Amino acid sequence: MYIAITFLIAVLALLLVFWGGRVLVGGNWLLGFIRGSVGLILLGAALLIVLVAADVYSYRNLAEEHSVGTLSFRKLDEQHFEAKFADDAGVAQTFELRGDQWQLDARLLKWKGPLARWGIQPAYRLDRVSGRYLTLQDERNQERTVHQLNGSNYGVDVWASLRDVSKRLPFVDAVYGSATFLPMEDGAVYEVRISHTGLLARPLNQQATSALEEWR
Repeated sequence: MYIAITFLIAVLALLLVFWGGRVLVGGNWLLGFIRGSVGLILLGAALLIVLVAADVYSYRNLAEEHSVGTLSFRKLDEQHFEAKFADDAGVAQTFELRGDQWQLDARLLKWKGPLARWGIQPAYRLDRVSGRYLTLQDERNQERTVHQLNGSNYGVDVWASLRDVSKRLPFVDAVYGSATFLPMEDGAVYEVRISHTGLLARPLNQQATSALEEWR
């Protein structure tokens, strides 16, 4: 679905490039400042649309609940862990997290109104993983760590732009989906899943299960 949306946006950008080019070369634009300005505006709009398409393409269709990856931990020191996140495609990233608990966030685009009735599914992009301390004193005084998993690499952030105005838009909500903070423990492995309501995590081995039982 989102490949098709990206394709349609790209076609629109190509049309703007074509129209902008025709405006610029159609006649003596040095004597027609308005003609030149309009042509440049069209080409600029085409470039912006291409960047928007590239950012939209980084989101994935969310048709039903599924696993997005696993997160495992190795203790380096007190309240200091090496976290390894392996996504559902097997691509792994390693980070250092400080604190007692971890959380994974995702960006969600939830369609509403006619788009939802047409069956267009929500989209998501994994955003960041972070650590948190249990005590307020540690939260205030100790080093805090947040690492980005995926970003907007082309200078345009569609989700952030929509988040500022989505409450007033009739067709989309740009929201965060976050897994509940869960304990970090040496050797613990968690699976992270995503649904229309957000992220959830569950323990995959005894270390994670024991840490979760002690925390609760």
